[in-house]
Amino acid sequence: MAYKPPRVLIIPGLHDSGPAHWQTWLQGQYREARRVTQRDPSRPELERWAARIQRTLDVAASSDGSGEWLAVAHSFGCLALARHLADHEDSPIREALFVAPAEPDKFGIAEALPHHRLPRRTRLIASSTDPWMSAASAARWAHRWGASYSNLGNVGHINAEAGFGPLPVAKSWVEAARARAAAEHRPRHADFLEWGFAV
Repeated sequence: MAYKPPRVLIIPGLHDSGPAHWQTWLQGQYREARRVTQRDPSRPELERWAARIQRTLDVAASSDGSGEWLAVAHSFGCLALARHLADHEDSPIREALFVAPAEPDKFGIAEALPHHRLPRRTRLIASSTDPWMSAASAARWAHRWGASYSNLGNVGHINAEAGFGPLPVAKSWVEAARARAAAEHRPRHADFLEWGFAV
């Protein structure tokens, strides 16, 4: 069976990500990317949002076949993704990128989120001036989840309003994650023809 690179799963935050948002830009970079669309993106309900992630993955598997995913979440979508990963050890999500998570305490859901290392390779990107989560809180959640952490500095909520149409660091992460997946799926030993040339 031919190797199939992991697809990109976009998980927006409150009010979805509009046409000027970097998540929409990133989705446009990958033909097979999918977006998690909440029925009511203005109502932040953790359980429902996490369930919608699973539903999106199930629908994709039934229509396009199974395969691995690289999840890219923003704001409240980060919290839903963390909950999904904690609840689904068998999730087809291979790696996850959290960009500018929303502060769980603003929604009274901190205790409903995992406070332990997540079962996937993860990275969290924050800023020093995000009104939705302080840099110190972002660093704490990254540590709890076992995520690598980076701070982009004075860049607000890392959204369209903060001036982020394209977000090259997100695409670089996708490309690096795809390269890691491809390397893992390469044959561990040279095939017969390669051995023949090596003689």
